[in-house]
Amino acid sequence: MADSSTPQPADTGSGPHIERRYYIDLEAPAKSAAELMKVIQCDVEHFSPDLLANFEKRKGEQGRLRVGDEFHIKILGPWNGSVRVTEVSPQHFELLTLEGHPEAGRIRFSTRQLPKPAGALRFEIHSRARSRDGLVAFAYSTIGVGKQVQEQTWVTFCQRVAEASGGRPLGPVQVETVEQDGSDKQTERHERA
Repeated sequence: MADSSTPQPADTGSGPHIERRYYIDLEAPAKSAAELMKVIQCDVEHFSPDLLANFEKRKGEQGRLRVGDEFHIKILGPWNGSVRVTEVSPQHFELLTLEGHPEAGRIRFSTRQLPKPAGALRFEIHSRARSRDGLVAFAYSTIGVGKQVQEQTWVTFCQRVAEASGGRPLGPVQVETVEQDGSDKQTERHERA
């Protein structure tokens, strides 16, 4: 049985390295980038859609986020997993997957002010990961099961952050994907959710 407290970085995974960015730009938010990030950090579970990826804090104090906190995530489909908080700052936090999670890698959630329009800000989710093993890589890339659940989870997360900001989205959630297969070959995709 896997030890769910052991880190599972990307170099332990299988299949291509996938770097993905989900972001939404917000006009006239009622909160600054740091204020919005504080709201997210105090209740990460609220922003994730329960039916797709239900976050449950297993280690750490409710209502705040600290390095070392851990969440167990019940993911739609056959794989659940856990993550550990590795970085926390006023405008970002980062999670590392733990052994048994379907992915091996890191994911960063951040807010930042944009130069234009005045007062606008961006919320972004940036992941760098590989599949945990060959079976997960096959289900994710070939069948597409995990990819659809993951994309909808993070798009919904971005939309809920937009609502919490009190501002207006400057467009739909943007999704950018860069896939590297281990050679020098790189595939890039940009989509609107």
